[in-house]
Amino acid sequence: MRAHLITYGCQMNEYDSHLVQSQLVSLGADMVSSIDEADFVLLNTCAVRGKPVDKVRSVLGQLRKIKAQRPLVVGVMGCLAQLEEGQQMARKFEVDVLLGPGSLLDIGAALESNQKFWGLQFKDELHQHIPPAPSGKLQAHLTIMRGCDHHCTYCIVPTTRGPQVSRDPDQIMRELDTLLAAGIQEVTLLGQNVNAYGFDAGAKRAGYPSFAELLRMVGSSGIQRVKFTTSHPMNFTEDVAAAIGETPAICEFVHLPVQSGSNRVLRRMAREYTREHYLAHISNIRKHIQNVVLATDIIVGFPGETEEDFQETLSLYDEVGYDSAYMFIYSPRPGTPSYTHFADLPRELKTERLGRLIAKQKEWSAKQNARWQGSIQQVLLRGDAYSEGFLEGHTRGNHPIVVPRAVGADGPGVYQARVTATTPHMLYGELVGADGQALPVMASQQPEDAALISPLLML
Repeated sequence: MRAHLITYGCQMNEYDSHLVQSQLVSLGADMVSSIDEADFVLLNTCAVRGKPVDKVRSVLGQLRKIKAQRPLVVGVMGCLAQLEEGQQMARKFEVDVLLGPGSLLDIGAALESNQKFWGLQFKDELHQHIPPAPSGKLQAHLTIMRGCDHHCTYCIVPTTRGPQVSRDPDQIMRELDTLLAAGIQEVTLLGQNVNAYGFDAGAKRAGYPSFAELLRMVGSSGIQRVKFTTSHPMNFTEDVAAAIGETPAICEFVHLPVQSGSNRVLRRMAREYTREHYLAHISNIRKHIQNVVLATDIIVGFPGETEEDFQETLSLYDEVGYDSAYMFIYSPRPGTPSYTHFADLPRELKTERLGRLIAKQKEWSAKQNARWQGSIQQVLLRGDAYSEGFLEGHTRGNHPIVVPRAVGADGPGVYQARVTATTPHMLYGELVGADGQALPVMASQQPEDAALISPLLML
């Protein structure tokens, strides 16, 4: 069997794709790089916004045409598969395998059945499964929990991924050991709400550490760099900030989604906190973490958002001074309370407000990135940049950075770099030795900023 896997969506989906791909390989599948080479095509889907759903619909239409011309098995996994919307698409486009986020380990049974197979249960064995470490990489994801117990009115995740279930800490540390043995130098802990780890269904699980305690455990394992995503402000306690500040391996990067700066909109979103509550968290974070880099998520044009509400979001951005933000216009999703009960705003209005927020983000990102000018940063370089002779990677603060190849440091790894130039979404630098002196470069051209893709701005 020749299999091709296409992934849409978040880092959790990337982790799930790795998990399923490892299962396919263990079954004897050859992973191929294109649909044309494959006799099994599997789409790992996202259902949080409408755009990735439209992409899946388009690809399934193409695959149905290919199936009419040659043998081809088509599968859909992930969040969309768990929804009636996705199941209707599966029927329409003659999908053979449908697996929800809780039934990923059924991939073998699905292929062996030689008939239509739907697996939509949330199975406990998934939480105990340890996939093999990714080969040839310096970074890896590590899921510490699945599902979510919050019920934000715009969010479909509690439906697609079920209630929150924290993984056994022993399983987490065992998986971390496999990553360390494979040479992983940076791990990102994943969950829909990582800082609620150990408190499932509102109660503390016996024998489970808190998220702050788990951070300290992971940070003392020998791993060089630790990150995590994502957090809910309701569960971001001060001990989490203290653990980050006191554990050298944990990166000084905090992604804390706010969604809106208006208390009225936050109530309609059922976010369970106020602007004032959120700002208190920011104060605690800055108290405990030196030179912290702050990122957030913001939804523009939520139903009922007035110009005054939007101005409060802009003023919050100024008050916090975020380094970066993921910004989206509100996307109504079937099955959510906001889709059922609230009238959507005109797209033109949402787009116009998004443009103003992007301008605000660029202003602050330029200002915040400029503070790193001349500083020496620890950087993880992943490999070649788009411009020949340069390597790309990111700092501990999650800033994308590009450096020329240097003698003695011409491949992936963790290095020291001096920042020589900044833009709103990129740092440029030069690699330095232990004495702080620049290493001799192997290429001299400066890459074009426009040719580089920044992961810090998502529209």
